[in-house]
Amino acid sequence: MSHADRILMGPGPGNPYPQVIKAFGRPVLGHLDPDFIALLDETNDRLREVFRTTNPLTFPVSATGSAGMEATIVNVLGPGDTVVIGVNGVFGERMCDVASRCGATVVRVDAEWGWALDPQDLLDAHPDPKVIAVVHAETSTGVRNDIAPIGAGKGDALLLVDCVTSLAGIPLEIDAWGVDLAYSGTQKCLGVPPGLSPVTVSAAAIERFVEKSPSWYLDLQMIAEYVTSGGARAYHHTAPISMIYALHAGLGVVLEEGLENVQARHQACGDKLQAGLVDRGFELFAQEGHRLPELTSVMVPIDRLPEGSDEAGVRTRLLTEYGIEIGGGLGPVAGKVWRIGCMGHTARIRNVTLLLAALDEILD
Repeated sequence: MSHADRILMGPGPGNPYPQVIKAFGRPVLGHLDPDFIALLDETNDRLREVFRTTNPLTFPVSATGSAGMEATIVNVLGPGDTVVIGVNGVFGERMCDVASRCGATVVRVDAEWGWALDPQDLLDAHPDPKVIAVVHAETSTGVRNDIAPIGAGKGDALLLVDCVTSLAGIPLEIDAWGVDLAYSGTQKCLGVPPGLSPVTVSAAAIERFVEKSPSWYLDLQMIAEYVTSGGARAYHHTAPISMIYALHAGLGVVLEEGLENVQARHQACGDKLQAGLVDRGFELFAQEGHRLPELTSVMVPIDRLPEGSDEAGVRTRLLTEYGIEIGGGLGPVAGKVWRIGCMGHTARIRNVTLLLAALDEILD
């Protein structure tokens, strides 16, 4: 089976939109070419529409989502600063790691994997943190954490949100929810291959940047001059031209279809997949009422695995015999949970139907 025929339904990259694949074939311009600068400006405008923000400092960091995480953290946290971080999966843990490397005092608020964080627990964790940080859609568990109540009660704290798996997949309102810093990735619901991390930063966050970021490449004060100067651009780094083409195209697909329609398509696929799994006797892992439609986590049906096979063997058969890739669990749920993505162009009812039929054939 050709790699091009595979249906990517894991927690990582999904199948890109056809318009995105076409965009990669555009002739490469110089990164300071006026035509490229105009396209970058339009890409940033499209990102503002999808993030639902008017923040001038909204742009794609030239690296994957982890770089967006690091960029938003190292520019607002330094030694002596306090950050409250919600942890109910791998990516909350990563936030803690990066913040501690900045010398910040990390106050963890933990919830059991598979369960959502209580917003009030985050608000009560410290009387005066500089930052409250939380993952909106926890990719390792398929759980959605509520953001709006945190923004409403954050006081003087900056609210930093990981939107890697939520942007364009479920409702996200950066300005209305009081989010000050947010980062995402291109490879999830935007339907673009991995390579960029869309970031947006409020004026309040810019005012509270650390004096000098420990990172040169991810120094948002330097990049802001390039992104928002309007006229002649200051040079910071060489932009990844073809990836910007791809992001521009992917955002165009989302906006042409309509952001609400794209989110509804993700919801419909998630609903059908989760209902189909339950009908077949599967146990969903994520807390009811906080399940992501774009990333379904389900307990591995150990008692139904083919004789002599383990959960990884089933995933291998799905890939080699049916061309369907799904993901395994991470951390404490490794080997116990499957993570099934319906994101971007992959979020189609036909893909859900094919996966459910393949599981019917493989499992006892």
